Amino acid sequence: MGNSALIFELLHKDASSKARRGRMTTPHGVIETPVFMPVGTQATVKAMKPEEVKATGAQIILGNTYHLYLRPGSDIIREAGGLHNFMNWDKPILTDSGGYQVFSLGHMRKISEEGVKFSSYIDGSKHMLTPEKSIEVQMDLGSDIMMAFDECAPPDADYDYIKRSQALTTRWLERCIAAQKNTEKQALFGIMQGGFFRDLREISAESIVRFDLPGYAIGGISVGETKEEYIGVLEYAPDLLPENKPRYVMGIGTPDYIFEAVEHGVDMFDCVEPTRIARHGMAMTSFGRVSIKNAKFARDFRPLDPECDCYTCRHYSRAYLRHLFKEGETLSHMLLSEHNLRFLSKMCEGIRKSIEEDRFMDLKAEFYSKYYGGQN
Repeated sequence: MGNSALIFELLHKDASSKARRGRMTTPHGVIETPVFMPVGTQATVKAMKPEEVKATGAQIILGNTYHLYLRPGSDIIREAGGLHNFMNWDKPILTDSGGYQVFSLGHMRKISEEGVKFSSYIDGSKHMLTPEKSIEVQMDLGSDIMMAFDECAPPDADYDYIKRSQALTTRWLERCIAAQKNTEKQALFGIMQGGFFRDLREISAESIVRFDLPGYAIGGISVGETKEEYIGVLEYAPDLLPENKPRYVMGIGTPDYIFEAVEHGVDMFDCVEPTRIARHGMAMTSFGRVSIKNAKFARDFRPLDPECDCYTCRHYSRAYLRHLFKEGETLSHMLLSEHNLRFLSKMCEGIRKSIEEDRFMDLKAEFYSKYYGGQN
């Protein structure tokens, strides 16, 4: 790896869109992009063993700095040999900065130049999360990719607030860079902010790319805005970032949002969506989203998705999955989570192949026709 913790290769660009086929090399393995990254908030992808997560085709997972800092504490994870050892995951890990969770606390937090003072959701204890503290915790965790501490402004914030906020994010990025001590082991990504104002996005991008970091994220979207606003930012924001570095949109996990991101030149995305909806009896299938609770599945002995090769679809029927969910059995969450993660992983495999063959837009049209127009 030399003195860099991450190497990105741009392998091919789709002929009819901005979609990119790339490859990231990290200390814990190679990641083929575009890639969906399952979220393991509390050092676990909910209801799944690491071996099962791997079986879905997952190449990299996320850990959550805010939650792991509060419990069990990053010092305990450091003593365990880092997050990889602690959770028995030997592939790459990306950790967020904790910024989004802290800013989601609303009245329970106070922002200043220094950082964010907040009350723990666990016991109400007071904490101060600064750029330096965020990096310290992420170094304890030992993730392959760590995110800079940024202010995630509310989507309805006005121009002046967003202008101040993105400038603060840049100043915090400088402090994150100064605090990092192991650039050969962990790659630090910067985050572009600027809300839904193009000129502020341009200022933000210009101010962060000068640091020549290993990768960059587009922050402040998928935070409650309309789909039109989301696509509006994607139409120009990825182009403001270096072509030779990976681009990441945080918090997207539905097929349409992923396809739109890829179409506009994004390489990485993550979301709790596939495992969260699984716990509510929802599955993503080749022919659209399915609610396993539906009475019509009571005597349906077909696989959940006949086109899926996951463990769940190879061994269990819709009728059995419905029975498990109706009885409140934990196995329901496990089997549906495994299926949903495999569905998105397989979808990304198809996306990568379509980019290599210059037919990404054809795949998008085919997928949308089946997923959003299909019937079960």
